[in-house]
Amino acid sequence: MTNGRLPRSEAENTPCLLESGLLHPDPDDADWLRPVPPSTALAQRLHPIEREIQDRRRLAVELTNVFEPFMAITARAEPTTHAITVLEGDAHINAAIERATAECRHEVLTAQPGGGRSENSLNVALKRGQTVLDRGITMRTLYQHTVRHSQGTLAYAARMSQGNVQIRTLEELIDRIMIFDRTVALIPARADRKDALEIRHPGLVEYLAKVFEEQWQRATPLLEEVPYPPATNGITGVQRSIARLLIEGHVDEAIARRLGMNVRTCRAHIAKIAAALGSGSRAQLGYLIAQSGILEQDKQK
Repeated sequence: MTNGRLPRSEAENTPCLLESGLLHPDPDDADWLRPVPPSTALAQRLHPIEREIQDRRRLAVELTNVFEPFMAITARAEPTTHAITVLEGDAHINAAIERATAECRHEVLTAQPGGGRSENSLNVALKRGQTVLDRGITMRTLYQHTVRHSQGTLAYAARMSQGNVQIRTLEELIDRIMIFDRTVALIPARADRKDALEIRHPGLVEYLAKVFEEQWQRATPLLEEVPYPPATNGITGVQRSIARLLIEGHVDEAIARRLGMNVRTCRAHIAKIAAALGSGSRAQLGYLIAQSGILEQDKQK
């Protein structure tokens, strides 16, 4: 370096000096390197960066000029609403329900599959429902028949029925649905119901409302007896429903979920069906159900 240059071999252990521009090849001898003043090397490194910054600034100005007319149009237009919004987690789902409840003015339609509700969920539903009823809003709710054996759910229904509330039950429900004023609907986005969809597209909401109405027409008011056909061979209407799902190939867990009961209760009913038909195995049970004619009444309804 004191001679104004150094052998290239001595710089092999410090490649950063070449990369940063502090050394450059000697034009007179390729085996030697010459030092570059740091200020010069820095300027050479900064120049492309500064040029890129200038280009980016120029592009930003151009984009602003291009988008400005559209932004002016948007500013004058009515705000748009997302047709479908994904709600991830209970916090976002509950916030959406609270928002839809606050916006509601006329009617709430809900379908709640499953058996009896937990005490916590019933307390939340009671508080939310009372807020709706106090504003003169009507409510129609669909449950599955199995809630008729849940004292907590029946007590909740009794308190809610003091207002403008109608509750009916059906053997099977498609899934959970909440519809507010037929303008916004909430449905599960996943089987575990950890996520939900908030739907505000008029066509989709109307379709879901029609699905609800179709189920509502087939449902039985909570305070009336479920019109099951008379028992056949000692097999009740609920057990016939289980038998139908059995011969369709559903496993116990799926049957219990569809009929809104726990698996233990479902298996107890299956055991009673097997005993009534004299079945000694699951495979034989399916055959005996098909041969017994116990499902013929359901086909004739």
